[in-house]
Amino acid sequence: MASIQQSVKSKVNSFKSLNHNVKLLLIFTFTQSIGRSIWMGNVLSTIIYLLSESSPEMLGYASGATGITMTIVVFPSGYFADKIRRDWMLRIAAICGIFSIGILFFADTIILIFVALIIWGLYQGITRPSLEAIFADSVQSGTRSLIYSWRQLISQIGMALGPILNIFLFLLLGDEWDLDILKFVMGFGLIFSFGSLIMMFFFNDKKSLGSSSDSIEFNNDVDVILNLNNKSNNSSSEENTKSNPKSNLESKTELKTKLKFIPVKYIPYILVGCNVIIGLGAGMTVKFFTIFFMEIYTMSPIMVQIISGLTSIATGFSGLIAQHFSKAKGRPQMIFLVQAIATICLIIIATYPPMWVLIIIFITRGSLMNAAQPLSRSILMDFVPKNKRGKWNSLEALAWGLFWNVSAVVGGILIGPTHNFRLNFLVTAGIYIFGTLPIVLLFGNVSKEKN
Repeated sequence: MASIQQSVKSKVNSFKSLNHNVKLLLIFTFTQSIGRSIWMGNVLSTIIYLLSESSPEMLGYASGATGITMTIVVFPSGYFADKIRRDWMLRIAAICGIFSIGILFFADTIILIFVALIIWGLYQGITRPSLEAIFADSVQSGTRSLIYSWRQLISQIGMALGPILNIFLFLLLGDEWDLDILKFVMGFGLIFSFGSLIMMFFFNDKKSLGSSSDSIEFNNDVDVILNLNNKSNNSSSEENTKSNPKSNLESKTELKTKLKFIPVKYIPYILVGCNVIIGLGAGMTVKFFTIFFMEIYTMSPIMVQIISGLTSIATGFSGLIAQHFSKAKGRPQMIFLVQAIATICLIIIATYPPMWVLIIIFITRGSLMNAAQPLSRSILMDFVPKNKRGKWNSLEALAWGLFWNVSAVVGGILIGPTHNFRLNFLVTAGIYIFGTLPIVLLFGNVSKEKN
């Protein structure tokens, strides 16, 4: 009992010792994830589907409206995040978000939902560059993948709690796809989202870190980025450093040269390019999984919530497991592996397997594909200078904004009134393959992190 109390106390002290912006972002992530998982996923998709008289195309257009608006503002937002202040941009974003959920709370027509989603696109486009940049500015370079993986775990715990709350709501209100029930559930989730938006007013640029959070190219402490001292040669390295400082300097230079098999400046382009392609494929499919479960497998709302919750939990722990193995195998290698397995899972889903097989494969697919995100983002922020992070996060937002949302339009057309989900899934798998193969170029060119 004493050891458990000591462990809990240690974790609390570790959290308290984190940078102000990091702590706030983790709390923000948790509350926002609960809200979004209640209303934004399968609930909102089903509301749009039912209001549009069972039209997959209309669901795609609604997603596209958010993506187009996000694209219009994301690059100016990234520019101002770098040139002015990131915390000011986050406050502007919060105001847009509050307007959006206010309209959505009272929306009873497809037109009002479209208006709310357009403003939500403004919120996302302004938020993403500044939020990711201020987070990266508040974490030491060369140590990011762990805190990014913990952030994803916290996000996925929140994403799992939302469906659990939804299960209780559907048990109370009725386990059926009814518009009035769905609107009540959505309103409940919007309350959580409102709370997370208020937190955005408390981020502070002045509480970010200094040069220790800058990129590899600009960071003076080479040891922060390059893991020079492996466990096997700790003592010999220390002795060599004391006896021959020049040799130690040459060792650092040699390791830096190895990183430039592909010039450092190209690494962010490769990562973002792959993410854009993956985002293009994901948008074609993810929005329609709820409709797939409802139309092909006739699942009830509670069953869909259970699957969503389990997927979120699996995603959080998959991210931590991938991060753990990346310390030995390398971050690009783990990104390639988990995305490749997830692509195979999607191909299996396209065969319409028995329900119990579908559930296992679906959870595996979702958790592994998302497990790559913390690793990818940690590499990107390690190789991007602080004064350009707003711009690069704008490009990342483009992948999960324009391409993710607009490609949903293509997904809706592929599925069509005949519900041809199989074609959509197979096209998406092909896009995933093209988005995964270029990661091989990073093998041996991204250094392993410090423990």
